[in-house]
Amino acid sequence: MSDHFGIEEIRRAIMPASAAGERFDSALAKELGISRNSMTHFFDKAQVSLAETGKILGKSDRVLGGESVEILFVQEEIVDIESAPLPIVYQDDEIVVIEKLVGYAVHPSPGWIGPTVTDALFRMGIQLADRGPEERKGIVHRLDAGTSGLMVATKTSRAYSDLKDQFRDRQVEKVYHALAQGHLDPETGTIDAPIDRHPKEDHRFAVVAAGRASVTHYKSLEYFPAVTLVRIELETGRTHQIRVHFSALKHPLVGDLIYGADPSLARTLGITRPWLHAMELSFTHPASGERVHFRSTYPRDLENSIASLRQAGQR
Repeated sequence: MSDHFGIEEIRRAIMPASAAGERFDSALAKELGISRNSMTHFFDKAQVSLAETGKILGKSDRVLGGESVEILFVQEEIVDIESAPLPIVYQDDEIVVIEKLVGYAVHPSPGWIGPTVTDALFRMGIQLADRGPEERKGIVHRLDAGTSGLMVATKTSRAYSDLKDQFRDRQVEKVYHALAQGHLDPETGTIDAPIDRHPKEDHRFAVVAAGRASVTHYKSLEYFPAVTLVRIELETGRTHQIRVHFSALKHPLVGDLIYGADPSLARTLGITRPWLHAMELSFTHPASGERVHFRSTYPRDLENSIASLRQAGQR
């Protein structure tokens, strides 16, 4: 997928009184004339909301009758992987460091039909290590499909084992930049809150008392009206960790509708995914033993949003 993230269209439906008591996914599927499975996609992406309040609806929420519901449709531009290979930042006989683009999952998984990093590297003639589970051989860490930025994969068994150990022992430095809603106070801090699956919604994670230890360090880089550009360093690497932690602080990432972001703010800034980029990656090279450091730049959608904010601040 290119770094053009789609043309948005909002469709509105009025829920009939006859649908009262039905699940929203079933009732909306009937109302719009699409399959229930297709409708589930929009709920899973947090793209269904009440028009009056902007409240994000869950697929199992019940219809009262008479509600005005908005559904965000995004028509994505798909580019063949072979004609738009993933940018290679660095590679040698042991490792390959890439810029993961938005819209790429790291590896195949049930229900995912989009492009993957493992397939893209294969098409580019890059052979990953024959280590790890079948669907993610050579993969030592992951980024969400909606997250862009730096990622390392391994080409040999030695590199795989060594980097797996470094990630486990927290010897890899991972720095992200994010745009969080509101102004963070204090401007620098540490979020130490355990994370596990959401107790009621399988597609989300949450701060849960009995969850796995999760530690996020942050520093505010720049304040804009209503948002803060933040530098984030992860001490642990839980699924959705940054997104969950900032949502728990009541400062969700811009564009992260699943975790409570304001849809209107995301639309104003032209953001159709969580504003989150893996900016820096440092680790010990598995062959040379030297410390290596890689730094990225913002992709077009994130760069454009920051430029818009800075321009607005100069008026």
